Parts: sequence; structure tokens; C-alpha cells
Amino acid sequence: MSAKIITLTRHIIEEQRRFPEATGKFTDLMNDIAFAAKLISYHTNKAGLMGILGETEAINVQGEIVKKLDIFANETMVKALDHGGHTCVMVSEESDGIIPIPEEYPLGKYVVLFDPLDGSSNIDANVSVGTIFSIYNRISPEGRPGTVEDCLQPGHKQVCAGYVIYGSSTMLVYTTGNGVHGFTLDPSYGEFILSHPNIRIPKKGKIYSVNESNYDYWDDSIKKYIHYVKQIDEATDRPLNSRYIGSMVADIHRNLLYGGIFLYPASKKAPHGKLRLGYEANPMAFIVEQAGGRAIDGKQRILNIKGNKLHQRVPLFIGSEQDVRMVQEYISGKRA
Repeated sequence: MSAKIITLTRHIIEEQRRFPEATGKFTDLMNDIAFAAKLISYHTNKAGLMGILGETEAINVQGEIVKKLDIFANETMVKALDHGGHTCVMVSEESDGIIPIPEEYPLGKYVVLFDPLDGSSNIDANVSVGTIFSIYNRISPEGRPGTVEDCLQPGHKQVCAGYVIYGSSTMLVYTTGNGVHGFTLDPSYGEFILSHPNIRIPKKGKIYSVNESNYDYWDDSIKKYIHYVKQIDEATDRPLNSRYIGSMVADIHRNLLYGGIFLYPASKKAPHGKLRLGYEANPMAFIVEQAGGRAIDGKQRILNIKGNKLHQRVPLFIGSEQDVRMVQEYISGKRA
């Protein structure tokens, strides 16, 4: 940690000084997200003692069983963001449609999409989980409720993206298009403190992260790539190490720091991919690109995709630049 203690709020304020037109609304919005993250972190760490581990009888819009902590995290995010006058509409993984701002609260210019608790299927096993968020400027007229179209903008229009990982420590990582910075929650201060300034992902990594139980469902090009990275070849520093947690935030966070590639390709079971474009692929792609990496759906840049529905799914190949280019060469047929 640097000798000068820099909190998340201070860092955002110093960044905003580059923009004379800044109003401070974005700082307030990020403070709301950070507050929600602190609450989720506390309850995640205490979940086993507070009776909020385990499943409910509910099924979410994704067709997945809802964990009790999913509900808490979702409600915490919504309540933290709906009243401050900074947002005009929200979307959550747990919501069927858009989440409007209640009529009694003022409307703002920001659109927020979020996955309140990524990796929640691992909660009961005490595996790292996370919150992912994505922020846009609205495109609908100001002063009116936000619309679905506000939430379907391509990822390159994001003004901010970030995630919070709840593990051995709680860490918030975000970008506004000016580099990627990580902040660790210091329990003694109750503040997120800058611990990882200007994160850069290595150009090439030694790790590949994929659920290999889906191998027989993949296209032959993906099978060939996985066979390639597992072969012994000292000249190309192979084999790569297989590391798959099953919590996307945790897998990509590790690769962001150490280098590597995370893959969730299309398959016979999920022909359009499994991960959601709006609140999983787009924010993670923005972060990884800002750190010097790449993110594609196999053919095109993730951030160039224009979504047509709120919970649209996409294949995802994300991580170190050279590793993503390699898998793209297999998919395109340049390598066999």
C-alpha cells in the first residue's frame, strides 16, 4: 500500500478534476455503490451466522435457483441506488425487466446495470463471489423515466465499469476509461483504500480458465485450442496451468493480476453462450481492455455488440492480449 492513503472517494474526486464540467454526481453514485458493497461484504462474511446462506424456492429470470444472499445483495443494490437522484433506470440479473426509479425520488442522468452476486452458486461452499456493475449516460430525454433502450447501449459507451470481489479481503476494481484501479476495504477505516493503482494485465499469461466438463459440447475449434494449451512445448511456454473457480469475478480478477485467459464459449447446451452481455461481459470487457487486454465473443469485440434484449447472452473470451488472439485464430480457422 502506498504511504499516502488514498480512499476511493478521494481518487474519484482527483480524477474528476480533469473535467471542469464535472458536477460531483458521479462521485455520489460511486459512493452509493461502495456503500452497498460494504453491506454485501459484511453480510457475505457473516452469512453462515446470520441464517442467510442456502436457497429459496424462487427461480430467477435466468431459470436459476435463487440463493438467500442473492436476494439480500439485489435489494441492497437497488435501495442504495434508487433514491439519490443520480439514476434514471436500473437493470439487475435478478429482475425480469428494467427497474424504474420510484416516483417519489428525483431522476438522474445515469443508467446502472448490475449482477448483485456473481458466482452465487458457490456461496454455501465459501468460495469468492462478487458484484459487477456497469454505468452509462442516459440517451432518453432527461426528466423522464429511463427506458429499455437506455440499458441496451453497446459496451463502448460505458462511462464506468467495475466489480467488487468478496474473498480473503474485499476489493473494488473500476475504470472510467482512464486505466484500472483497485481498492481494498480496510476494516479498521471502513473505507476502500487504493491498493492496486493502474493495473496492467500481462500481454501473455500462464493460466487458462474454462469449465472443461463442457468439452464434448464445444465446437471443434475450441477443443483444438484447449488441446494446444495443454501440450508440452518449452519454446512456447506450454502447457498452461488450468485454474477454474466457477465464479467469473474471481477467475477474471486472478487473470487480470497474473495474466491468462477466461473462456465461456458457445456450446450445444448454450448455443448463444451463457454469460450476460449487459451486466457481465460488457463491464468485464471494459475493465480488461483498459488494463491492456482483449475481450471478444469469438468473432468480434464484445464492446461493439449492440444488445437487443436485457438478458442477452454471449460467448466470452477475455484476458491477456496474446492469449485471446490465439484462441481467435483457432476459431477463425487460421490455426488447425
